[in-house]
Formats: sequence, C-alpha cells, structure tokens
Amino acid sequence: MVDRQIEFKILRYDPDSDEAPHWQSYSVPCDPDWVVLDAINWIKDNVDESLSYRWSCHMAVCGSCGMMVNGEPTLSCKAFLRDYPNTIEVEALNNFPIERDLVVVLDRFMESLAKVKPYIIPKEPRTAEDGTYTQTPAQLKAFKQYSMCINCTLCYAACPQVGLEDGFLGPAALALAHRYNLDSRDVGRSAREDVLTEHDGVWACSFVGACSQVCPKDVDPAAAIQQAKIASTIDYFKERLLPGRSR
Repeated sequence: MVDRQIEFKILRYDPDSDEAPHWQSYSVPCDPDWVVLDAINWIKDNVDESLSYRWSCHMAVCGSCGMMVNGEPTLSCKAFLRDYPNTIEVEALNNFPIERDLVVVLDRFMESLAKVKPYIIPKEPRTAEDGTYTQTPAQLKAFKQYSMCINCTLCYAACPQVGLEDGFLGPAALALAHRYNLDSRDVGRSAREDVLTEHDGVWACSFVGACSQVCPKDVDPAAAIQQAKIASTIDYFKERLLPGRSR
C-alpha cells in the first residue's frame, strides 16, 4: 500500500561528465514504513540505475549509508519518511570531497584514525596459553560508551572545525583515542599524547557539540574530547611538578 508521493531532490555528480554537482528530482511512491534509504533503493531499481551511494546492513550498524537529509547528517536507514515533508533533499555528507553522487572520499577520516593508534597497546604481549585479558565491570564501563562508534562519519559532516581546519583529526578519531586511553588493558596513552595535544588534536575542538547531536549511537564524542583536554592539562602540570612521572 502506497502511503504518499514524495519528491526527492538528490545532488548528483559524475566526475567524468559534470563540472559541478547538480540537483535531480525524482517522484517516489513511498510505503508507510519506509526510510530514506528504501526510497533511494527504489529510485535505483526502478528509475535511475546510475545513482551511486553506499549502504550495507539497513540496521544502523555498518555506518555506511550516511547522507545529508534536508541539511542534517543522518543515517538514511534510520530516517523514517513519516518524519519528513513531501519534498526531501538528499546530498553527500558535508566536509568530504564527493567521489560520485552520494559517495564521498574517506581518505582524511581513515588517515585520522590511523594517527591515533585505535587499538590496544598492551604492557606485555600475551600468548594464547596466557589467556585473555580480564576486566571488571567498572573498568569496562569507563570506556564502553566511546567504543560504540560505527565510523559513520556523521560527526565529521556536522563539525564546523572539520570544515575550517584541514588537519583537524575530527570527533570520531579523537573519541576513539580517548576510548583506548581509558581502557585498563592499554598502556598506549604516551604514544598517542603527541598526536592528541598537537594543534590539530583535541585543542582544535571549539566544543560546538554538533558531533554528539548527530551521533546515531550516542557516543558523545564532544564529551570524550573535553575529557581528553582535562587529562592532557593534568599531565602538563604533573610533568612540571614531577618530571618523568606524569603518566
């Protein structure tokens, strides 16, 4: 049963033929329970097979279907049409170069992730015979919220500093670094400190908070960055009061 006809205005861009992105309109007969991704899939299946975009799970887990929906960074698989008017504008995420149509280039994001060493750096390597690392529930709780990131990059599209500062590491990468710094199994804080405290690290964040507002998993990267600033400040003064013993 078709609920209503919705006009989708999609920003198109083919690097092989277009000098600049342009809008293209599609009229879509939408079912009551559809999300934006369902409508875009309908367009590709029934009207325009050249339309390019990313998606995978349709369950808000993979993070690949992020788009600007009526100007808001959104997972298109969570954007129910009942929450939108009869005209919906869809475009590629802000603050990223457009690869084609709704597909963006993620090189900057991937490079930022690599810089913060987003993995456990153990004090001593463990073999299979040694068994797994263990944690108490309290130790897990200290960082669990910041481990829920699905790398959807919505926070990068919402962050004004990402748009202004080319080298800024960005909310997700900084929150992930903080996640590992809080992990009781990790001793890599010193290895990450230079990257986190440099000009393009946590101090480049102006605490607008837009990153946390658009996060589909409530990671709250803005809070993680502010906590990282506090930890960095404490380290700074400890190093001057107790050289070599700040961490």
